[in-house]
Parts: sequence; structure tokens; C-alpha cells
Amino acid sequence: MKAVTQDRYGSADVLKVTEVPRPVPAEGEVLVRVHAAAVNAYDWHFLHGDPRIARLSMGLRGPKEQIRGRDFAGRVEAVGSAVKGLAPGDEVFGEADGAFAEYVCAADDCVDRKPDGLSFEEAAALPLAANTALIGLRDVAGLRADQSLLINGASGGVGPFAVQIAKAYGARVTGVCSSRNVDLVRSLGADHVIDYTREDFTRGKDRYDVVLDLVGNHSLSEFRRALTPSGTLVLSGGGVFEGGSLFGPLGLFIKGRALAPFVRQRVLQLPAKASKKNLATLRELVESGKLTPHIERTYPLDEAPAAIRHLEVEHARTKIVITV
Repeated sequence: MKAVTQDRYGSADVLKVTEVPRPVPAEGEVLVRVHAAAVNAYDWHFLHGDPRIARLSMGLRGPKEQIRGRDFAGRVEAVGSAVKGLAPGDEVFGEADGAFAEYVCAADDCVDRKPDGLSFEEAAALPLAANTALIGLRDVAGLRADQSLLINGASGGVGPFAVQIAKAYGARVTGVCSSRNVDLVRSLGADHVIDYTREDFTRGKDRYDVVLDLVGNHSLSEFRRALTPSGTLVLSGGGVFEGGSLFGPLGLFIKGRALAPFVRQRVLQLPAKASKKNLATLRELVESGKLTPHIERTYPLDEAPAAIRHLEVEHARTKIVITV
């Protein structure tokens, strides 16, 4: 089968489309014929081995997992003996390393039925990004109706899902983005939009019950200044690649953990973990009309390096999707 592989760290130029053996599902896995796969910041973190401290788990000289990609949508080709509820031919979406390929094996708990009414491309845009937004707002922040929420990075991969999920939960949403994305973020349902090229939200007069940071472009003290006295700051590990770093967003996480016991404000890290239950929640939000994936551009599998380059260099407005 064709797959996008990487044997060393570097720019998108190190990626190659090669022939590799088709995977065989273990007893608790599902083999999926991939029709579409989405690009995420997750992919360029592995592409560059950034932050460098993460190479202790990624692989010191090159990635242990050599097929890139994480999000997918497609049809079930085969199931392991322990898999229940899915069968060959079912249309599904989910998460698994190695999604930039014609076939991928995924744990049963990371796959669910594709939302009705969505194309494979739209479904592939959901799993990692929308799940990150869901966990950050529902589970970590405990977002409640009528709370005020600021999303730093309201366009891009995770941000548009965060805006929509927060509105579904009844929050008052302020989105932070660049000038070219103001209309987009407003169209997603944000009550207020801040253009960061014109205004620094950390120096404004407004204070928020929750700040969801998807960029990591401010200091901890600046983020806390935008919170109410008992507000919640949720830190994510997204951001953009700026030439490599030793600790990257981990530095902010470490400072947040050290500070947490000494302040009233909650400073929390966003741990995104795939699950069938969360995929089902996302499916329900889509089918009820409360959540819609948006795609900026699609690329064929052979142009996967260009798709990742688009994400990190042009700062994609919404999702970039690879068709297979």
C-alpha cells in the first residue's frame, strides 16, 4: 500500500510516499481503508521532532513511528476477533498513528461510526482537533452555561471546534485571531472577536471565567491577567513551528504546575486522549447541527508534504485534509 513515511527529522521535504506492507489488525483493532486523513499540529511536531525534549519518547534520531498522520475517515476492511459493533463495510472515523496511508489499523476504542451527512473529508477533520476542544472545555475547564470564555487561537485546527462546542454549552465566547479570520470566527458563533494584530487581550479591561490557550504566545502572568480572580486557564500544546525549541509549550506547562498550588486561579494542562465515547459525542453534536467541520483545502496523498507545509507556513484557517 502507499503511505507517507519519514525516517529522520526535518522539513516536509523528508517525507516520502512509498510502498509499505498493509497492516494486519490485532484482536482489538479495526483495519480501515482510508478515504481521507486530516493534517494537525501533531504531525509537524513529529516531522521536526519538536520540542527536542520530546524526542526521548518520539525517537532520538528519527521517529519510531515512521508513517505520519493521526486522523482518518474511511470504510472498515476487517476487524479483530475482540471487536464488537463494527463490521466490514461500515463507514467510520477515528484516530490512529499512520493515517497518511491507504490502510490504517486503529484500536477499537478509537473508532466510531461516521456522522450521518458528512463526507469522508469532513469526518476526517473531526477526531483529534474536535476531541481536543471537547476535552479542554467540558472535562478540564468544566465549562458551564453563561460563563465567559476566551479562545486564544480561534481559527486554525482546534479553535473553530472550540467556538462551536462552547456555544453549544451556552457560554459567552470571545475568539482571538488575525485580521483575515475575524469574519470566519464570527460566523462560527463567537459573541466577540479580537484581532490580535490590533489588540492584546491580556492588556484589555475584560476578564474571563475561562481562557483556552491554543497558541502559547503569552507568558503565564499575561494569561492570568485576562482571568477573573477564580478563573481557569487551560493550556494546550498546539502553536506554530518557529525553528525548533528545547521545551516548547512544555515550559509553560511546567511553570503552570509549579504555580497552581499558590493561586486561586486554576492553571491546567489539556491532555487529549482519543476514545469511542468522545467520538460518539462529537457525532451527536454534528448530527444535531451544533458542530460543523470546516475545510480550507484538500490535497491528494502524493502531495502530503505540501499539505503539512501549508499548515505550518501559511497558518491554515481551518482544516487541511488529505484525500486517499
